[in-house]
Amino acid sequence: MCGIAGIHGLDRLDDPEALVRCMTDAIAHRGPNAEGVKRIGDTVLGHRRLSIIDLSTASDQPFTSSDGRYTISFNGEIYNYRDIKRELGTVTWRTGSDTEVLLAAYARWGIDCLHRLHGMFAFAVHDSVTDELFIVRDRMGIKPVYWYRNQQHLVFASEVRAMLASGLVPRKLDEVALIDHLRYQTVHAPFTLLKDVRMLEAGHYLHIRDREVTDHRWYDLVGSAAKEAGTMPLPDVHREVRERLSRAVEKRLVSDVPFGAFLSGGIDSSAVVGLMAQASASPVHTFSVIFNEPEFSEEKYARIVSEKFRTEHTAIRLRPEDMLRMLPDALDAMDHPSADGPNTYVVSKVTKEAGITMALSGLGGDEVFAGYPVFERSLALWRKRWIASMPKPLRSLTASIIAGARPSISSDKLGELLRLPSFAVEETFPVSRLTYSDRELSDLFGRDRLPENRVRSIMHALLEEEGGNALPMLSQVSLGELGTYLQNVLLRDTDQMSMAHALEVRVPFLDHELVEFVLGVSDTHKFPHTPKKLLVDALGDLLPHEIVDRPKMGFTLPWEVWMRNDLRSFCGDRLHKLDSRGVFGPKCMARVWERFLARDPRINWSRVWSLVVLGDWLDRNEIM
Repeated sequence: MCGIAGIHGLDRLDDPEALVRCMTDAIAHRGPNAEGVKRIGDTVLGHRRLSIIDLSTASDQPFTSSDGRYTISFNGEIYNYRDIKRELGTVTWRTGSDTEVLLAAYARWGIDCLHRLHGMFAFAVHDSVTDELFIVRDRMGIKPVYWYRNQQHLVFASEVRAMLASGLVPRKLDEVALIDHLRYQTVHAPFTLLKDVRMLEAGHYLHIRDREVTDHRWYDLVGSAAKEAGTMPLPDVHREVRERLSRAVEKRLVSDVPFGAFLSGGIDSSAVVGLMAQASASPVHTFSVIFNEPEFSEEKYARIVSEKFRTEHTAIRLRPEDMLRMLPDALDAMDHPSADGPNTYVVSKVTKEAGITMALSGLGGDEVFAGYPVFERSLALWRKRWIASMPKPLRSLTASIIAGARPSISSDKLGELLRLPSFAVEETFPVSRLTYSDRELSDLFGRDRLPENRVRSIMHALLEEEGGNALPMLSQVSLGELGTYLQNVLLRDTDQMSMAHALEVRVPFLDHELVEFVLGVSDTHKFPHTPKKLLVDALGDLLPHEIVDRPKMGFTLPWEVWMRNDLRSFCGDRLHKLDSRGVFGPKCMARVWERFLARDPRINWSRVWSLVVLGDWLDRNEIM
């Protein structure tokens, strides 16, 4: 796991190597073990290395092939690199790294080598003979890569902060992307909060030759879904899920450094730990964050799992005041604004300090196996789709009565749902994930016309244009979760906050062979009556019944209390600065803050905190 950076097109740059070194210095936290900058033709590649496989200096990057033709800067892990190595046959290997194998695979098969890769990756490879550059992102979007192009240069990097450090990228706010951020507390790829800075989409690559830049999709998740899974007998489905998840976990145990697993005591992390224990010859190291308050702490459940699988368990006790103390550093570590980012920062920090460099996580289990309330809600709305056939004025009147009788965020959202033209997933999913409705955004910005809803556009592309509506309904919701919230919130948070501490996180639930199969499974097998029933049954007796039957808990901290007390002036200052930007309506943020302090039921703490974090990020990065 590392950080990559580079510039293509060096005209009018006095010292491009120095610029790329500024970029790699900005992401030194991603790779404390080695750094490198190399110029090849009209390109400079940079790299920061976190050594995980083959710790020798021979594997430092940028890495050049023996014949000098190809050079790569690579972030990620190729889990099946040993299989590819055998397939490549007689090659004189200089290292034991997956980097060299990846470069040899590219030299042999060209860009088609991507379909052989199992892993998480973002890399740039340069061909000195043709002066071509390829920039690639993995299937599920686990590893990020950003890029910017003007008339002379193309700049790319693992983080936005590295892009800005080049001095070639304008610090200008994209106001259309800002509305996307307010709607969903994130900006959806390929856009970012910076004007003209793009995030390469999952399963895509850029091809740069003769100053021409083309964006290609090399992986199609909808087209890869295992539709045959929908007709398989249930016992065969269970066996296939268990085998694929077991292989996914086992593949991710390759490492030359100490590793472990996050263990919350929930179904997903417990499943990963159980399968790790079965695949590992030595005890698994597990780590959990616990609290003094029993209503928040999952300590009991983590202990049950640890005892069953005989792990070497470390429970890290976190007090609210600890979180508050670390908050300034967490905000400083943010590469993009995220309301939940500080939580991930703290978990990563204490895990790294406990002595490991790589950890497996249960991230993705809810999205793949229908674990979130949005799955049940989408199914319930579809079963009540007859409501959408009622006259729209009647539905609008009903929505207004509900909102007036019990003012709240949930009643407002119900009103949005009742006004939809249909209860198909394409319509209901974008509303279910909304933070601010268009009506509320119109009030914030002081204007009626707003740009298109990006989540609605993404859902239309996935379901209508790419044929995702032929999949089972819950799989349609999974496509939405995987393509929006997971990629653009959870995975970005996990990457930026774990790598802030040089901690690599691997996510077996996002193994593409597992995801492809589960997308094809019928709704009756996946969610007959309870969330993640398919996963639980496929695991058989692996998990203790206390874990299967326990209530779902989240990582909760007293943010609302802090915002009214310890963080009151901090929040007020950031909102005031947002007002002063002139983007929003007059004193709009001040009114939001006043409503929050007055305990308006339509203004909860998470909505306000998202605005505070946004204001802080824009200020820290001097975005105009």
